[in-house]
Amino acid sequence: MAAMTDRRAMIAGLSALAAPGLATGLAPVPALARDAEVERFGAAAEMAAGLDQLHAMVIVEGGETVFSRAFRGAPPGRPVNVKSVSKTVVALLTGIAIERGALPGTGARLGDVAPRLIPRRADPRVAEITVADLLTMRAGLERTSGPNYGDWISSSNWVADALARPFVAEPGGRFLYSTGSFHVLGAVLATVTGRTLLDLARAWLGRPLGIEIPPWTRDPQGFYLGGNNMALSPVAMARIGETVREGGRRGGAQVVPEDWIAASWQPRTRSPFSGDEYGYGWFLTRLGGAFTAYARGYGGQMLYVVPERRLVVAITSDPTRPARTHGHVGDLHRLVAERIIAAG
Repeated sequence: MAAMTDRRAMIAGLSALAAPGLATGLAPVPALARDAEVERFGAAAEMAAGLDQLHAMVIVEGGETVFSRAFRGAPPGRPVNVKSVSKTVVALLTGIAIERGALPGTGARLGDVAPRLIPRRADPRVAEITVADLLTMRAGLERTSGPNYGDWISSSNWVADALARPFVAEPGGRFLYSTGSFHVLGAVLATVTGRTLLDLARAWLGRPLGIEIPPWTRDPQGFYLGGNNMALSPVAMARIGETVREGGRRGGAQVVPEDWIAASWQPRTRSPFSGDEYGYGWFLTRLGGAFTAYARGYGGQMLYVVPERRLVVAITSDPTRPARTHGHVGDLHRLVAERIIAAG
């Protein structure tokens, strides 16, 4: 609880430091300052241009868009597949659903809030899986990602297939990276609200933030894929990140509950792949000496929020090529730490 209080205080303090009129508007760079900003981030641009997998990058500092460029691929304002950044978006929607009373809280059990999603062949323990277990990918069920992904999306019922898999750990135990966990969570949100995940994303994030969220992949039952394949532009990702950095506020409105962001940034488990901690849909680490929360999608789709430096960085990359922690994602971490945070 002390750590959560500290994080909440940090968010509130940084919000108070934001320049009036700039905190949530993502204002463009003033013409007179543009040359100075280009020079300031010249080293970052040079490094980004040399990463042949990187497509576009947007940097927001204190509410101002100080850098926006496509090095290859689509322009920064065009929606592209952001892969597993979708998980972070679904986590934000979960917090809003709890605040609006559609879900009783993160301790809510699957058997209580959405029993009809559980197939008859599932282990009885599936009913005990909580919203928190799904948010932290600690459901304990065999993973649907990695080598299991193809078989999973070839099944006739993605939710049932994910929930009928054998337990390889206890619910609430170790981190098991699995898109199926977030797909089930998205189906839970759709079930308890009676609205599609697309409708929720547009109503609760798209319209308040003024960003485009096109339709994306649906499963055979019509549920939008909860953990993959959303399309967002780098500009839209940056706006989400800036809203989160501002404690969930945009234009004076509370879009995402501030307490939810503080809770989301509490370490709850750790990735065995990167070694970074994980909260509710966010990876947690330190870059350039600063606490950093980031969303990560296959290929190098990244959204970094660095609250104490008032920075948000959105990066899109080739979605067809792998991006490992010791490969392209490692290069992106260094880009943010050594060329962007260091430039501040």
